[in-house]
Order: sequence, then structure tokens, then C-alpha cells
Amino acid sequence: MKPVEQESTENKNSGHAGVGMEDIVRAHHVLREVIVRTPLQRDAVLSTKYNCNVYLKREDLQVVRSFKIRGAYNMIRSLTPAELEKGIVCASAGNHAQGVAFSCNALGIHGKIFMPSTTPNQKVKQVRRFGGSNVEVVLIGDTYDDAYAEAMRACDEQGMTFIHPFDQPKIIAGNGTVAMEIMESLDEDADYVFVTIGGGGLAAGVGTYMKTVSPETRIIGVEPLGAASMSEAMFRKQVVTLDDIDKFVDGAAVKRVGDLTYNICSSTLDDIVKVPEGKACTTILELYNENAIVVEPAGSLAVAALEQYREQIVGKTVVCVISGGNNDIDRMQEIKERSLIYEGLKYYFMVNFPQRAGALREFLEEVLGPNDDITRFEYTKKHDKENGPALVGIELMYKEDYQPLIERMNRKGIAYTELNKNLNLFNMLI
Repeated sequence: MKPVEQESTENKNSGHAGVGMEDIVRAHHVLREVIVRTPLQRDAVLSTKYNCNVYLKREDLQVVRSFKIRGAYNMIRSLTPAELEKGIVCASAGNHAQGVAFSCNALGIHGKIFMPSTTPNQKVKQVRRFGGSNVEVVLIGDTYDDAYAEAMRACDEQGMTFIHPFDQPKIIAGNGTVAMEIMESLDEDADYVFVTIGGGGLAAGVGTYMKTVSPETRIIGVEPLGAASMSEAMFRKQVVTLDDIDKFVDGAAVKRVGDLTYNICSSTLDDIVKVPEGKACTTILELYNENAIVVEPAGSLAVAALEQYREQIVGKTVVCVISGGNNDIDRMQEIKERSLIYEGLKYYFMVNFPQRAGALREFLEEVLGPNDDITRFEYTKKHDKENGPALVGIELMYKEDYQPLIERMNRKGIAYTELNKNLNLFNMLI
């Protein structure tokens, strides 16, 4: 897929919509006083898996465990003394809030931070820790867009400056320093750079710098399938607001990308890949188990997208930007569950068991395979009926075991409903 026509190299070298090479270089000098230069590491496991050289830009090791400090600090440092005196406001699902909070504490200014009430507790606690007494955290609404509306209201009423999480030139320029560090660390130009898209600020910054200094490098944006707002904007050739999104990849779940980031990404991205949320979960577990790297769902997207580019990247130099590592340990069970379902290893059924002695034993002995495991069983016995429903969760060792399981259930004459295939029932019961 190639969502947009590419501009000429000459046009790209001149910068985009107020963000150019010189802005990123200036941001680099400003940020040296606060950020750490995160490593660019060749990953042996991924390189072997995809038969190429895969490098990970480890923004999960940044001072606030995500790239967001780059744009936030660069923007705040550009404000006038009068603006700083009145304080700042931001809206964020977590990582931008941490960057803003850290900046407020470092510069000794007041900040009011609006976050969706669905933000993982780990991120909320981190914001309060980084900001200390300099920030006030307000939890409101279910999505970033809800928090954004309240933040703008506070700006209008109190005269504070809004620090946008992605759609502002200083933010984009700060994010572009990620690409600057990548190019300084590589011995040769990258063939591919995979970068997460939420609102588009990181992709816009990375794309601007990379297409200026290495126009042949292909920039691949990566979105969660359930919140693919940039893909939709590219398809319609204008920024649109999605009606509903899957909020699971909270760091990239945005209903509407920025106007500025859309304009820049339209001319710098070579492709956009949409990653299913379950695939992101599988990647999180693989990075932890095989590489001892802790990433959040949004931080996994760039690596998760490699599978869709498996053939194109053979023998190439590939960079994946690990955008953040703020993962809440309380979410790990859900992450494992989503991964198993996506990989075809976990299934849920409503089974109508005959209410007689031995019915469950027959199911265990005659239906379950030797490697199948019941991970959930909820049975309500009703004495006035011949049959009773049970919620049964079954985990398989191999996805190929699914069809034999179904065949044994049918052969046994068991009445069942597969919840994985009925989204409404699945969301209600699981």
C-alpha cells in the first residue's frame, strides 16, 4: 500500500508546514539539558527472525520512559516569561502528560494536566511523581478527545497556554530529534524506519528529518487497527474524526490526528501499516520474554509491523522506534489473553451441558484433546431444566488443535455457541 503520492526530494529538503531541518537542530540543542540520548541497539533476535539488520531506538529508556519529553520540553522552553507565569495546560493519555509534568518540575512552572479516566494507574502515578507540587492532575472523560475539550476550556477561562501533544511545530521539531540521533548512530543510511502513529507528532518529526537527510529511506507509519485515524485521513484526503475507537493501545488511540501532522505525514510517509491489537499484545510478550524489553502497547507497534514487511526487509537495515515503555503490570493478564485469542490459542464457548451425572466427565475425556486445557469454567445448575449453560474457556497448545476440538464437539452432539465469533456476547461475558 502507498497511501500518498511522494513529493520531490527538493520540496522535502525545504521542510514542511513550518517544521524544517533547522527547527529540529535547534530543538536538539535545547533538549540536551534535559533528555538522555537513548541507545540505538541492533537486536539479534529480530534480525535473525527477519533475516535483516533490525535496530531498536530505545525511547522506552528515555527519562520519562517515552519520546514525549522531547516535544513537550522543546515547546515549553519556547514560551515567553509572561506565558510561563500564567502556567500551562495539556491533555494526554499518559506519556505526553509525563513529559509536560517533568518539564514543569524542571522549569519550576505550574501545569494543569487533563487525562482520560481510562488512563492506566501506572501512568497517572508517574505524572504526579514527575510533576510533584508543580502539577495538578484532572481525570475526566473516556478518551483523549474528552480530556482535550476540558483542557481547552481551562485555557479559555484561566489564560493558560495549551501544550498540544502532537499538532504544533515545536512539538514536532522536538520529536524529530529522535531521527537525528538515529542517523548519527548508524554507519549507513536506514532502508526502512518504522514509527508509531497516534496523533502523528512522532511520525511527522521523524519523517521530516529522515526525508531531508536520507530521502531514499522508506518511512513506515504504524497504527493500531482499532484506532487508525491517520489511515482514514489519508484515504479521504482530509482529517476526519472517527466515531469509535478501540482504546486498548492507549498511547496511540486517537480519534482525530492533527491537521499539521496530517499535512507532513502526507508527504513523508511511504506507507501506513495497521496492526491488530492482539498482534501488539503478542509483540509485547515476545519483546519481554526474548529480549527483556518492557514496552507499552503503543511502543510495540513498530516491531509488530515487521511481520507485514517480512519479504521487503530481507537483507535491509531496519530501524524500529520503541516509542514508550510505560506498561502497567496490572494489564499483563489482559495482554496475555488478547495475545492468545489473536494467535488462535484461546477460545470461549457457551456449552449447554445435560444436567446429569457424568456429563462434565464425558466432556473432559471425550471432547478435550490431550494438549487442551480448561482455563475458565462457570456452570449454573438449574434443577427444573434438563440442560444447563456453562461458560468454558479452553486454551490450546497449537492453533491446529482448534478444528479437531470443534469436530469432537459436533460428533458428541454438544450444543454450544462460540463466543469468539460473536463480538457482542464475547464482550458481555468475557
